[in-house]
Amino acid sequence: MRDWWQEYGGDLIWLGIGVSILVAYHLFLAIRVRQNPNFTVQSVNRKARRSWVQNIMADPSHAILGVQTLRNSTMAATFFASTSVILSMGVLSLTGQADEIAHNWHALNLFGSRHPGLWELKLIVLLADLLIAFFSFAMSVRLYNHVGFQVSLPPKLRPSAVSPEKVAAHLNRAGSFYSTGMRAYYLAVPLVFWLFGPHLMAASSVVLVVMLYFMDRMPPIAEED
Repeated sequence: MRDWWQEYGGDLIWLGIGVSILVAYHLFLAIRVRQNPNFTVQSVNRKARRSWVQNIMADPSHAILGVQTLRNSTMAATFFASTSVILSMGVLSLTGQADEIAHNWHALNLFGSRHPGLWELKLIVLLADLLIAFFSFAMSVRLYNHVGFQVSLPPKLRPSAVSPEKVAAHLNRAGSFYSTGMRAYYLAVPLVFWLFGPHLMAASSVVLVVMLYFMDRMPPIAEED
């Protein structure tokens, strides 16, 4: 047991610090959103999407505008889904060269284990993260396509299941999958630094949380003099 802790204790401590920072940040966001529903960009966008769907479906002449807007979102999600597959293939190629690459990549590893098996585990975690990103973006594309059909239906032909409220729920679900995919993309940054050393993973988690705070928070409205 003591030998095991000496080998992997450093990785567990620094990994725990990095994960705790990320979890604490998202708990902080959840609490702030409960206190102020307009605190994050994501919560404001959910409201904006509901209003957008109601506006598009209220006037059949807006159908083309709605489909074009959804096409832009679909293209963005498709791009990120494709790149996540490419990155996953890159990670898979690294697993076949673990013994050769791990030694060079551990040059900055001051506190963690240099065991090849642990390095392969890190690659598996990174691969799982990229696959989560892929499936999230793929689900986002799927839902955007569904909404594209639903939002363009004229009022006389809409079944009860295609009400503006339900279409908005589908669109917000697509937005949630897209946000999940982007979160997985961001998480890949500390996971990549983890390959070089657990302390770098913890440090990059701090930097990532600072960047996410400015990206997630709604910018304050400056008062006019």
